[in-house]
Amino acid sequence: MGHGGNVIDELMTDHREVEELFGKIEQLPPGHKDRKVYADQVTIELVRHSVAEEEYLYPAVREHVANGDALADREIDDHAEAERTMKDLEGCDAGDAEFDRLIGTLMSEIRGHIADEEQNLFPMLRASCSPEQLDQLGDKVRQAKKTAPTRPHPAAPDKPPANKLLAPGAGMVDRIRDALSGRGKLG
Repeated sequence: MGHGGNVIDELMTDHREVEELFGKIEQLPPGHKDRKVYADQVTIELVRHSVAEEEYLYPAVREHVANGDALADREIDDHAEAERTMKDLEGCDAGDAEFDRLIGTLMSEIRGHIADEEQNLFPMLRASCSPEQLDQLGDKVRQAKKTAPTRPHPAAPDKPPANKLLAPGAGMVDRIRDALSGRGKLG
């Protein structure tokens, strides 16, 4: 992740990547070990994406979009729900009966969240921000994703300034754990 362009283009590209990973999971039979690998990749991408949105997108929504506080709060609640699902999923192997239920729940939660953002939130943001503001937000989101955590941390703060202070440290620890364990890598 880290594609270039304004914040909306960046986040929509992330959405397509997550949907592609969901498709790979759906193509594999239940119990196949690669379902867990793809689920870990989805989690890595979703956590990084969510942290960047919480650090930069939602504060911009609060500032620029009518009824922005309520919209941002709803999106953050969606993130919290998905993060709890990802945390539960983290403890499951692909062969666990609970894995199939949890990955189905996560796909449903994320697909609903993506549809809501793309059909409602993004058009409102585009209408209320200048192209320059959207480009600047895109740069900030890309930077945030580079240092963001890669594992769900449901108890971590999800609003500035605390999230901006804690996320890079958690992200560094997560990336070290991922490198040592090979998490999210096929083969």
